[in-house]
Parts: sequence; structure tokens; C-alpha cells
Amino acid sequence: MKWLTMLSLSLALVVAGLVIAEEHRDDSAPDGLRPGGTLSQSLPAPPLAGEPRDAGREVLNYPEQPPVIPHGIRDYQVDTRANRCLTCHSREHAVQAGAPMVSISHFRDRHQQVLAAVSPDRYFCTQCHVPQTDASPIVPNTFLNVDEMLGEMLQQREGGGQ
Repeated sequence: MKWLTMLSLSLALVVAGLVIAEEHRDDSAPDGLRPGGTLSQSLPAPPLAGEPRDAGREVLNYPEQPPVIPHGIRDYQVDTRANRCLTCHSREHAVQAGAPMVSISHFRDRHQQVLAAVSPDRYFCTQCHVPQTDASPIVPNTFLNVDEMLGEMLQQREGGGQ
């Protein structure tokens, strides 16, 4: 008799699980960079930013900031077999191409040993460098570079002393 009770309880749990699994819940999705929608919906991604602007080299905002790429890189091959960026930015070709040479930091491995070629850690350029564009920021940004921050501190100091 015990086995019959256990069997019927197990069967009831299985049926209840199937009924719950068939209920279609469509909770609202968490708002992230692509707000709105539900968990079952697949909303389209926002359109990509326009073509990069050719404005030349820009001033860096902080030390060790990776410079942005001042030209288009669409269809550039950067993979384990080839790196199109190095056709202009390598030591051998930079002067002829009129392009800045890859930074000396790219010729050191993770143990700070100097290498003859670009380190495998620094080979995939778009890990750090991105094309500059006129895209609006995805999230609000209150970043101040050092000069702006020092000017703001000086204003506060002058205003607070009166």
C-alpha cells in the first residue's frame, strides 16, 4: 500500500510540474542598456553609430588612455592570421604611411620582457582602441579630465574663501 501512495504522490508532482511549466509567464525584462520589453521578446538593437569622423588625433583625457582610431576600419581583418592595422602602424611601415607607430608598450609581454614584435596580449587592436564617432553616449557621463577638475577645484577654493 505504501508503494501505491508514493507512486500516486510522485505522479501528482509530475503532473503539477508539467502544468506549471506550460504556464507562459511574460514578466517585464529588467531595464538595462536596451530598456523595455518582456523576457520572451527580442527587441531590435539600437542602430549603430554613424561612420567615424576624420578629425585627426585627439587629446587624451588621462595617462595611458588608448587613443581612438581617427579613420574607418570597416572590413579590416584583425585575427590570428593577419592584422590590417600593422600594415601602416608597424615599425617598418609607420614612417612611409605617415601613421603613428604602435606604442613601445605593445612590445612588452605580461612579464615586461621586451619583444621584437607586437606582444600577443596587444595584438587585437580593437580590444582597447575604437573608431571615434559622433555617437551620443549610452549612459550619462560626468567625467572631467585633469585640467577641468583642477579648474573646478580652483573655482571652489576661490569662491569658498570670500
